[in-house]
Amino acid sequence: MNPIDTLNLDFRALSTFLAVLDEGSVSRAAVKLGVTQSAVSHTLERLRQTLGDPLFVKSGRGIVPTRYALQAGPHIRQILDDIRSLSAGPPFTPATAEFTFTIAANDYQRDLLLPGLLTILRREAPGIRLQVVPSGIPSAEMLRKDACDLIISPHAPEATDIMQRGLMADRMVVFYDPDHREPPRDLPEYLKADHIALLFAAGEKPALETSLTARGLTRRDVVTVSNFSGLPEFLRGTNMLATAPELMGKHLLRDFASVPLPFDFKPFTLLMLWHRRNQDDPAHKWLRNQINAVAAAMNALDD
Repeated sequence: MNPIDTLNLDFRALSTFLAVLDEGSVSRAAVKLGVTQSAVSHTLERLRQTLGDPLFVKSGRGIVPTRYALQAGPHIRQILDDIRSLSAGPPFTPATAEFTFTIAANDYQRDLLLPGLLTILRREAPGIRLQVVPSGIPSAEMLRKDACDLIISPHAPEATDIMQRGLMADRMVVFYDPDHREPPRDLPEYLKADHIALLFAAGEKPALETSLTARGLTRRDVVTVSNFSGLPEFLRGTNMLATAPELMGKHLLRDFASVPLPFDFKPFTLLMLWHRRNQDDPAHKWLRNQINAVAAAMNALDD
């Protein structure tokens, strides 16, 4: 027998073979597949040449499979089942999975959502390790180049290959130490106060800073930190103000009081962002669902 030309063993050709084997008829196989009888006959002829066997021979008014076809049938059926299973991704069992899942998030997003995720992982998927890297203002390239598996951010890159899902709504508020000052009563008092400002390590300014500049407003920033974790100790025991997401009052800024901003600034939504190639990956989907469950539980507590 000549070596098999595997290039001729495409999914459609093998599906045609199984249809004829199951139906015992070229015409019935054509109806089942929704193609013409001549198309089935042409495909069978190509398979005969590729496999070096007649596959089906005439018997009375019908056809019967050869010994080779009968023996090859179960094997080909398994091959097609395996190919179909590729669309669902490789098997995933949380309890036995072992890999590292990398999430890009700043310290506000990290402390808000990821301890809850880690609790789930330790209970249900102890072999999955969590790695958290800084996000800054995220870019699509971070996901395209596998710098991370998922980003948590209110800023979604404008790219058709980046998927997103909303997690939690939040807004910016003014935090202060109630033991050392009263809240600012209006915009002039807010602008006149001493502030702790934020400038991310990569040099990106928060959207609030950009908004103030666009309005022609200037604050008195006496200290600038590169992440939200720097706010509490500078704020504690002083009369300064820190403008930060309201949900930080649940963790990093839990010891401080807060009031709404004295000017309009629209709320924002924390998003999960991931690359389209991971949309249907079972492990990735499971982890996204766990993060969403953590956010949903927190949202329920606020209702």
